[in-house]
Amino acid sequence: MSRTTALLRRHRTWTVLGVVFIAALVLTTVLQLQPRGDRTPLSTRNAAPDGARAAAEILGRHGVAVEQQDSLDATLRALDAARRAGEGTTVLLYDRNGYLSRDQLQYLGGATDRLVVITPRLNTLQGITGGILQAGVVKDGTKVLAQDCIIPDPAAAGAVTAKNGFLYDGEVVCYAPQGGQGGLYAGSEDGRTVVLGSTEIVSNGALAEEGNAALVLRSLGAEPHLVWYLPGISDVPATKQPVTLAELAAPWTHVLGPWLAFVAVLAIFWRGRRLGPLVFEPLPVVVKAVETAEGRARLYHDAGAVDRATEVLRAGTLVRLARILRLGPDAGAAAIIDAAGRHLGRTPEEIGSVLNAAPRAEAELVRWAQQLDRLEKEVHTR
Repeated sequence: MSRTTALLRRHRTWTVLGVVFIAALVLTTVLQLQPRGDRTPLSTRNAAPDGARAAAEILGRHGVAVEQQDSLDATLRALDAARRAGEGTTVLLYDRNGYLSRDQLQYLGGATDRLVVITPRLNTLQGITGGILQAGVVKDGTKVLAQDCIIPDPAAAGAVTAKNGFLYDGEVVCYAPQGGQGGLYAGSEDGRTVVLGSTEIVSNGALAEEGNAALVLRSLGAEPHLVWYLPGISDVPATKQPVTLAELAAPWTHVLGPWLAFVAVLAIFWRGRRLGPLVFEPLPVVVKAVETAEGRARLYHDAGAVDRATEVLRAGTLVRLARILRLGPDAGAAAIIDAAGRHLGRTPEEIGSVLNAAPRAEAELVRWAQQLDRLEKEVHTR
């Protein structure tokens, strides 16, 4: 037996630990040096099903220079460089978190030749030109929508997938569902602003289905330069710092405050009493939310507070309807009623007659609550 073998056997515990440590160190270093994939939805560097790497590569093969940016400043610099080079530009905007303000959106729309927006929110629609409005969602179970217009791009692309899509209404509309209002494709008459109501059309997972690739190529490849803009948190406009309590206080409080503190300390020593030992008591039991709601309902019933119960039911229904119709937390009652009417194919007066009812007795309140429940289920299922 050699001396080295005997030494390793004698210190085999430390030898095994050293080998494990070195192996872990090497593995960690290799993993850190490997490039990390981009998992951002609709990113041109994301090869996952929800990414858009395939669309960017197809556009590049057809001569379109695709450039992804994640800030407004970088996007505007890219547009300015393309303008100085004499190249037309298209901007794809996918602001899924609603970071951009109305002024930023208007400035961006004026700086590019063509703006293609993917599933915009209400505040995003208010900032872009073209008069495009939300018109609801594609019904569950609808997988494909056929083109029903003479707009060049959709007419050449044909049918597209419509799963989890949103509907929009504008000066020109295409891919409208049967019996519905708006379409999966909406834009302005001059073609400078286009809204696509589905991320599936652009994503890697569904790009090869139906006419998705053709619609993406024609909508995004109209100009030789494409800026793929995914706004980030750095694009949120900086707001003014809130006023501090010291700034709101009057000048004389700087003298009165310390004096009052000194008087309070004297009062504590004057009137304070020695407290006994701490007594530990069990914490209150946890009350379920449904029990709290039932308890409040009993209080309203015992007090005969029909008006108060009416306002609570109306406010809760409006909040849930706004969430179902994707109107955002700042939507008013009139906007929710109008959107619900468009979604159900009814007039706003018909929807408003239900939501704005004012029951005076408990029996009327029960019947009205049942009407609200039926209305909310109808909006949710359609």
